[in-house]
Amino acid sequence: MSYTITLIPGDGIGPEIAEVTKECIESTGVKITWEEKTAGEAAIEKYGTPLPDEVIESVKKNKIALKGPITTPIGTGFRSVNVALRHALDLYACLRPCKSYEGVASPFKGIDLVLVRENTEDLYAGIEFRKGEAVTAELIDYLSKKSQRKIREDSGISIKPISISGTQKIVRFAFEYAKANRRKKVTAVHKANIMKFTDGLFLEVARQVAQEYPEVQFEDRIVDNLSMQLVMRPHEYDVLVLPNLYGDILSDLCAGLVGGLGVAPGGNIGETAAVFEATHGSAPKYKGMNKVNPAALILSGVMMLRYLGEKEAADRLEKAIAEVLREGKEVTYDLKPTRNDPSAVGTREMGQAIVRKLKK
Repeated sequence: MSYTITLIPGDGIGPEIAEVTKECIESTGVKITWEEKTAGEAAIEKYGTPLPDEVIESVKKNKIALKGPITTPIGTGFRSVNVALRHALDLYACLRPCKSYEGVASPFKGIDLVLVRENTEDLYAGIEFRKGEAVTAELIDYLSKKSQRKIREDSGISIKPISISGTQKIVRFAFEYAKANRRKKVTAVHKANIMKFTDGLFLEVARQVAQEYPEVQFEDRIVDNLSMQLVMRPHEYDVLVLPNLYGDILSDLCAGLVGGLGVAPGGNIGETAAVFEATHGSAPKYKGMNKVNPAALILSGVMMLRYLGEKEAADRLEKAIAEVLREGKEVTYDLKPTRNDPSAVGTREMGQAIVRKLKK
């Protein structure tokens, strides 16, 4: 079977790691036609916007994309190109595996966690009111009267919506993922002891949905307590399902448990489309230097192949990446014992080492 996939190279180091990732994916033998589209800083001069309509239309048509990191330019009206893309395509589930690979320096061994982060609600829904504006003063006055609590006049206000329908979708996604991947436990993460009508609703709905999946163990944890437990006993956890902000924070924490964002892949998945991307940024200072670690985007390519049903190809690619990491010879500087190790190779060379493993 062949696939047409939208490729968004991105900004900074994005085009370099995207090219290496393409080569690795193609070396699995899966037939892919890449439909390349420009977004981010590179799109502004040509289109006048960092997220042209043709990018969204391409993903809608192909139903799948691989995306390099994108810089959100200042002063464009976008809070985040990434967030805008997720909203435009209703990519409500952010899937972020955090897995230990031998050869990658990290505080723990044998970590295999998956975070399922809600992508469209919570504080990332974008409902904010700027300090000092008339509408903010009206809102502060209204809230103060209705809640009988004093809000300082010089406050900025953010509104945090969490819905029944949004929570049902993300929690069901987490349980379906657990079932499909033979995971044993789902943990809902919240602050329901304080935010009773938002996080409390999230927990209430999560408990209801969990009853539909008696074969999967369910528990819940308060987010601050879980943060401590993840750095003390991370092996006790399996699949975590979280509202947006907690998911954003804890996905970086979990990436730290396995060696950092350089080995942290991600996928944004909806009912009709999916976009796979590394979770790190565009690192513009390294642009064009053939220096950075491409593993996170290649591992995102592994996720993409699994999403397409190409499990055998995905397993071979992940095995090749793991072998290169374990050997530690043909890896970039950040994967060496010291960052100035003269034996470190470049982005392209690490990709070529992975391709050679695939062809053995």
